[in-house]
Amino acid sequence: CFFFFSFLFVWLWRAMALTSVAGFLTLLEDEDPEIQTMGLKHINDHVDDFWAEISDSVSKIETMAEDETFEAKELASLVVSKVYYHLGEFDEAMNFAFGAGSYFQLFEKSEYTQTLVSKCIDSYISQRVKKSDVDPRLETIVESIFGKCLSNGGYKQAIGIALEARRFDKIEEAIFSSPEPARLLQYCQEICMTLVHSRDFRQQVFAVLVEFYNRLETPDYIAICRLLIFLNDSQKIATILEKLMRGSSDDALLAYQIAFDLVTNATQEFLLNLHGQLPPLSIDAASKDGDDDAVDGPTSMKDDESSSSSSSSSADNFASRNTKIHSIISGETTITLYLDFLSKNNKADLGILKTTKSILEPRNSVTHSATIFANAIMNAGTTRDSFLRENLEWLSRATNWAKFSAASGLGVIHKGHLNEGLRILNPYLPSSGNAAAASSHSEGGALYALGIIHANHGEKITGYLMEALKSPSEIVQHGASLGLGLAGMASGKNDILDRLKEVVGIDSAVSGEAAGIGIGLIMLGTGSESVYSDMLAYAHDTQHEKIIRGLSLGISLIMYGREEEAEKLIDLLTLDKDPIIRYGGMLTIAMAYCSTSNNNAIRRLLHFAVSDVSDDVRRAAVFGLGFVLSRDPDQVPRMVQLLAESYNPNVRYGACMAIGIACAGTAMKEAINLLLPMASDSVDFVRQGALIALAMVLIQTTASQEPKVEQVRKMFEERIAEKHEPTMAKFGAILAQGIIDAGGRNVTISLHSPSGHKNMTAIVGLLLFTHYWYWYPLISCISLAFTPTAVVGLDSDLNVPASFSFKSNARPSLFAYPKEVKVPESKGQSKVTTAVLSTTRKTKRFQERRARERDGSAPMEVDSKDPKEEEVKPAEEEEKKVVEEPELPFEIKKNPARVTVPQMKYISMDVDERYAPIRNNKGDWFGIVMLKDLKPELSQPAAVVAAEPEKPQEAHPEMDDGTPNPPEPFYFS
Repeated sequence: CFFFFSFLFVWLWRAMALTSVAGFLTLLEDEDPEIQTMGLKHINDHVDDFWAEISDSVSKIETMAEDETFEAKELASLVVSKVYYHLGEFDEAMNFAFGAGSYFQLFEKSEYTQTLVSKCIDSYISQRVKKSDVDPRLETIVESIFGKCLSNGGYKQAIGIALEARRFDKIEEAIFSSPEPARLLQYCQEICMTLVHSRDFRQQVFAVLVEFYNRLETPDYIAICRLLIFLNDSQKIATILEKLMRGSSDDALLAYQIAFDLVTNATQEFLLNLHGQLPPLSIDAASKDGDDDAVDGPTSMKDDESSSSSSSSSADNFASRNTKIHSIISGETTITLYLDFLSKNNKADLGILKTTKSILEPRNSVTHSATIFANAIMNAGTTRDSFLRENLEWLSRATNWAKFSAASGLGVIHKGHLNEGLRILNPYLPSSGNAAAASSHSEGGALYALGIIHANHGEKITGYLMEALKSPSEIVQHGASLGLGLAGMASGKNDILDRLKEVVGIDSAVSGEAAGIGIGLIMLGTGSESVYSDMLAYAHDTQHEKIIRGLSLGISLIMYGREEEAEKLIDLLTLDKDPIIRYGGMLTIAMAYCSTSNNNAIRRLLHFAVSDVSDDVRRAAVFGLGFVLSRDPDQVPRMVQLLAESYNPNVRYGACMAIGIACAGTAMKEAINLLLPMASDSVDFVRQGALIALAMVLIQTTASQEPKVEQVRKMFEERIAEKHEPTMAKFGAILAQGIIDAGGRNVTISLHSPSGHKNMTAIVGLLLFTHYWYWYPLISCISLAFTPTAVVGLDSDLNVPASFSFKSNARPSLFAYPKEVKVPESKGQSKVTTAVLSTTRKTKRFQERRARERDGSAPMEVDSKDPKEEEVKPAEEEEKKVVEEPELPFEIKKNPARVTVPQMKYISMDVDERYAPIRNNKGDWFGIVMLKDLKPELSQPAAVVAAEPEKPQEAHPEMDDGTPNPPEPFYFS
């Protein structure tokens, strides 16, 4: 009976359920306001179910909502708003929601409320950005949302809305009403870098954040200086550094750390300006000690006593610190430390190069040059050129422009060897009086190599290169122009600019192309309208395609990072009839919006990738996506997936390079899965691009991290050994072998620094590298994109304390160096065993037995055992006895140490009891790290002082007298 009555009750309840609101709508026709109000209440309760039926009477309800005498007009507005919401008319729904008053519950958890609130925020942001008059009712709603976020602790949500609405007052309120303002300031800076697409507004936000940082109890001077780099304000940074140098020892360490960060993130022009704004080395520090206020650093700064002895000591400290800051800002300290690290920790496997060299046809100049490039890339920055010195006869087969490329490879190997660069290249430089320099190709290549060695730090070498530019040889001018552009990168010097313009005016295809690129490098990121206007005018006048291409590439470099400022020029370039200039337009989009993920830039590149009539333009548009999306590499494989299946092989090649550029060093599975099938494409240059991109993605990746890396390395070897593989595909495989083991396996490719700044040198290097499509010598520019993966701890004297150590909380094999390839030893010609017939063998044994019987000394015949069986068994037993020791789950790293980018999340600095990083942020423990001495009363430990790498010799050290080098020192325990 219970179940029967329960079923009956449910059936009766369903039978009585409402099926129409016609009756409630009839109540609206009554003249009594109370009856109309009751009808509206019932309609509001069922509007989500019967909105279609109510929509027929919406005009009647609108009249009631607009009637000022009607008491329930706010309720009528709410009903109309809900009806329009269901009809998809969100603007009308929002307007009537404004009139609903208290009936519109802003924080009600319903789809209707959340949708309209989002619509209100979007409308408010749009009106604020356009600087139009904002509806007061809309302002009231948004203010309520701000208040709710702040009261509930939703500070990040409030900052996000305030940034998009450009409300600096709300940003300030959200930051300083939170319990952790420093963390929110860092969050605000991060989202500005990724989400704010307007460069001008981003600059305004950074200026405001600098003011907010200064208001903290302990200002974060590292963060402030990073923001000032974006604002290009070197004067304020100089002021901060000077104050820190006058502070405590911890403040001095902080100043050194800021200086190292500036060298990593700032341009050459910025550093030169800062160098001139710092106190000169001969300043009398004591006279200014009393004038400057103490800096609120990590520790309190106490005023010095006015005694003469204290003043003298303070002056000496300041002079010493000032000298160190000047040394760091010059970049020489950073370069020397990294050069020393790469030289001492070089793990490049020359066996790979020897195997490749032995397999390839020596008469093929393309694969010959590729092997030279692979050697240079594999040993980039290590100063080890033993492979070339051991194969001088093979190297001498390079002729003409191949000789130019070989000479430039020396610059890659010795990159950063500032003090010895001229001496190393002296045999090949012009007017050296050497027979090796008789070739203009060698001279031009040596000048180009000199620019690579001094890339972005060429203050001392630009004068020499400008003199070399006066040579009448166009080949020498070509090398000098490229070297001058690299050495004076982003310096904006007018004297160099004028000299390169003269070379362009000669109208020589060879020298004019390099001079156009050099102008772009010198004026990198300046956005100078007068310069790019002259370049574009000359590109229209000249008949040489090489000059047009060089000028187009140079124009794109000038607009590096200018974002919306480049729109006018982009329109001119993309609408040009010349496909080479349109090609430059694609590069300009890529450079202007590099690492911004700007939607308009992506949309424009995709449009040209599928619509332009020129294959070169389409290819450039596709790989330009890699530069624009380099800050968000996860999107790139999905973005180019359909382009990778295009019928046009140039588009497919561009898709490969886009993935390689954006996903370099990430070992991203989606990227690898997309590139592996393309490595077997039917077109040879698509396979070439896929192989190079795979090497870029998998650089410094071990088999423990990604098992497919072994498959990829084996594929490189197979493609090189395959006789029927086209030369272009082999070329890509040889380069890929060098890239995947670049810099002695101690560097990676990264377009961003750990602090989030764009790595300008790396971006420029990869852009120039992609132009090997037209000009092979530009392959050497990929060395500009290499970043050493090291942690180098320095003490207050800028020495490397050998006792400092830290912990990697991962098993050592996860980030270990790959195993070296065993090169099979070449055996001499073995003698062929003479065949012996069985009858002859029987006859010989019979004669021997008869002879022994005659002598009376015939021994008893015993079965002899096979000696091979006796040898095998002990070996098998020995193998069984060997038991592998279990691998430790952690590793203690000694200073300096190789630490890859994926390994950083496993690093902890709590092992060493004496030294600790001056920065507490784990993301900053990469590169050069200043260390605070926690026990200064102890004696100084042995320090590994960064010394100059060994000077190159005429022959390999082990080949001088046949005696191998002595073993490394060790301790027996």
